[in-house]
Amino acid sequence: MGKGMTALSTSDLLTAAREGDENAFAGLIEPHRRDLHAHCYRMLGSLQDAEDALQDALLRSWRGLDRFEGRAALRTWLHRIATNACLDVAKRRPKRVLPIDYGPPSDPHDGPGEPLIESVWVEPYPDEHVAYEQRESVELAFVAALQNLPASQRAVLILREVLGFSAREVAETLDSSVASVNSALQRARKAVDERLPAQSQQATVRTLGDQRLRELVDAYVDAWERGDVEAVAAMLADDALVTMPPMATWFRGRDAFATFLAEWAFAQRGCHPGRLVRAHANGQVAFGSYRWDDEAGAFRGHVLQVLTLDGDRIAEITGFVEPAFFHRFGLPATLR
Repeated sequence: MGKGMTALSTSDLLTAAREGDENAFAGLIEPHRRDLHAHCYRMLGSLQDAEDALQDALLRSWRGLDRFEGRAALRTWLHRIATNACLDVAKRRPKRVLPIDYGPPSDPHDGPGEPLIESVWVEPYPDEHVAYEQRESVELAFVAALQNLPASQRAVLILREVLGFSAREVAETLDSSVASVNSALQRARKAVDERLPAQSQQATVRTLGDQRLRELVDAYVDAWERGDVEAVAAMLADDALVTMPPMATWFRGRDAFATFLAEWAFAQRGCHPGRLVRAHANGQVAFGSYRWDDEAGAFRGHVLQVLTLDGDRIAEITGFVEPAFFHRFGLPATLR
């Protein structure tokens, strides 16, 4: 941004941007960029797709700035453009899911299986992009539930329930009627509520309190790094769910995961322990998981684990087996 640009009013920035000043346009956009990015992620369930849609939306905004008449707030106008950019992306690719929605559970004796080549999975999201009070809206369960909605219903629910748009504003965004928007919202609410747990992760963490959460996290890190199958299993809910995208493999139940740990995950470590580093993903407890690499002579990032808690038990572990995610979450590629 150019020198002194931050001191200009929105009106001054808008005038300058309409005259072709790209720095002024950047100044207009910057206060809204994170919200727009998170909005695109909720719509598409993918960090990469969100970034692509956001870039498309910003280009459309730049080219269409002369059509912004100021009757709506700039925030509303930008989200309207971003929503339609996301709807265009959604038309071109299959919906994103988690492995439990893709196929039946796996036999833990068979190991993790092979990754799917096609990108069909919901991806994790760095919650540093999201205001604290909106972290519930990027929790994995909510984002995954959104992806099972038709794209237009998804847009209605997010715009109304997360962003607080009026029914009229949503209708204008989607070139629809208020009655159609209200009907779509009712259907979307019902479908999403059927998929969501009784309590959000934000509420669960608040109920646990800082001290109990810290104890739980420390115990999990200690058990995982020591390769203690029984200690990890003891922290799980009886029907805990474990998924490992991009593999379609998933297990349900404490015993199944314990078998997988004993015969595969921990068995492959040899004499080296594992390492866990706290991460910030989807407003949930998360870790970068590292395993020893003889060739590198270091621990190399392997899995981004996102945990879902049910009280003081782990109800779900979503292990994103994609080291390329690590830099997006501020995690080092290797540990010495």
